[in-house]
Amino acid sequence: MTASPLPTLMLEPVVRAALLEDLGRAGDITTDAVVPVHARAETALVARQPGVVAGLDLAALAFRLVDPGITVAIDRPDGTRLEPGDRVATIKGPARGVLTAERVALNFLGHLSGVASATATLVKAVAGHKARICCTRKTMPGLRALQKYAVRVGGGVNHRLGLDDAVLIKDNHIAAAGGVVPVIQAARRSIGHLVKIEVEVDTLDQLEEALTVGIDAVLLDNMTPETLAEAVRLIDGRAIAEASGRITPATAPAIAAAGVDLISAGWLTHSASVLDIGLDWQQ
Repeated sequence: MTASPLPTLMLEPVVRAALLEDLGRAGDITTDAVVPVHARAETALVARQPGVVAGLDLAALAFRLVDPGITVAIDRPDGTRLEPGDRVATIKGPARGVLTAERVALNFLGHLSGVASATATLVKAVAGHKARICCTRKTMPGLRALQKYAVRVGGGVNHRLGLDDAVLIKDNHIAAAGGVVPVIQAARRSIGHLVKIEVEVDTLDQLEEALTVGIDAVLLDNMTPETLAEAVRLIDGRAIAEASGRITPATAPAIAAAGVDLISAGWLTHSASVLDIGLDWQQ
């Protein structure tokens, strides 16, 4: 695992909002109707398919917010590779609380584990090359910090966290500012000395323009491995080389072999499949 746990202070508002959405106006009327008040439960979070687990802190928090009497013992922490049948955690306590929190806990756990697993798949695909797998800002609203955490759990690294921590000049910025050189110069005049600038280029001609005025990083968009290799040669260590576009486990090895420093993929966060983890009753 390459990620430090997120502070509970960051997690609680998100989990609390999800629980309130699920509880609606009358609470869990199903569980309240059929489960005795004093019933106790021992359950286990169990993997149904292989992958990398992420999001256990959120799942545990969902159970505890519903009922502080629920205990969560983690058997396989975030970052652990799972096989079908692996017990991820043991949940004990008041049965009503366990059942009420179950769906919210599994929603967070399954989604973030899916992001971590997808990231780990790409990381494995480029093993042996220097390229690192990177996420983007294509995240689900309200979940960015969580999804980017899951990317780190899966062995990837984060791109900028928002619009305010780095300059990333895209094609529409270039069009609006009148060209590659003018847009880089305008950005440099406006930012602080600690802020890095990256520019997206579609062609080698644009790349050469950007290099004439100096740039921290270049986003090489939708280039073939052959063109990427030529771009890396032109950059010659003067900027970070990032490849993006049509990134899959099948295409990533050739892209990494071109010599780029980063490979970014938006689908890691906006389209990753949920990892199937279930809650099994133990008694």
